[in-house]
Amino acid sequence: MASIAFGKTRATPFTPQRLREQRGRPAQPRHAVTTLDVPADEWQTVPVPPLVDAVLFTAVQEQLAENQRHARAHQTGARYLLQGLVVCAECGYAFYGKAISRSAATGKTRDYAYYRCLGADAYRFGGERLCHNPQIRTDRVDAAVWQEVRRLLEEPERLATEYRRRLAEPVPEAGELSTLEAQVSKLRQGIARLIDSYAEGLIDKGEFEPRVSRLRQRLGHLEEQARELADVLRVEEELRLIVGQVETFAGQVRQGLEDADWLTRRELIRLLVKRVEIGPGEVKVVFRVPPVPFITPSETGGLPVCRRGDQPSPR
Repeated sequence: MASIAFGKTRATPFTPQRLREQRGRPAQPRHAVTTLDVPADEWQTVPVPPLVDAVLFTAVQEQLAENQRHARAHQTGARYLLQGLVVCAECGYAFYGKAISRSAATGKTRDYAYYRCLGADAYRFGGERLCHNPQIRTDRVDAAVWQEVRRLLEEPERLATEYRRRLAEPVPEAGELSTLEAQVSKLRQGIARLIDSYAEGLIDKGEFEPRVSRLRQRLGHLEEQARELADVLRVEEELRLIVGQVETFAGQVRQGLEDADWLTRRELIRLLVKRVEIGPGEVKVVFRVPPVPFITPSETGGLPVCRRGDQPSPR
């Protein structure tokens, strides 16, 4: 007797994993949850009759295993230093690495490729090109971005100064958030009482609908204000943590920057750069610094690294 399993996944609070936001989608989804796999010993199983004969099932599994053994092995891993980070400043689509074809190389060996905007490929959009942002050589962009990352790590006082300037700006009080949350709670109670009154026949439909509509509109406005204020307070708290740590981290990695290999450069760039925006004649590097980014060299055995975060830098 076969069985079917339930509870293979569970929802947990959302934790950002992407290097950059998807085009046209917010960084924080409406339903802030992440789906995770559950260990097999925690599944709930229910016996069901088998759909195919056991002998046939075994034969198919053996054939699948044989096919996998003879499958062509594909190269995996990143081929470009900024892979997954480059976006178009004109249309918002991602850039991808495009190697030089043999015909375009004209017999010469090239040690670079091109970053090209997806919107510039007409075949992807029914034969119509959406973006005219030109492609750009990978070696030049890679060198420019790495130079900016090095400058940030060699002159951490620039970042710390900017964060301190931000902290000097007016910051909302935590009490403002408590006041908003109290107003939201009162409005929800008011809506519940109004619904109860309508259900009990104390008010008619003509009076109920406009009143509940106004209350819900007001509730939505207050909830949005509360979310925005909570985000501001959270960012301010993160900035206060960052200011005290950025110089220490930069001092740890500065010694290895001169001789950093390709993999080390890519890891540092992925940890510190949120995205690289390419426009006509311009490359803009947007940094990110997480609230608790630092690990000491003794813990990593080499250059210290940052945990990923989504707080953009002043640039």
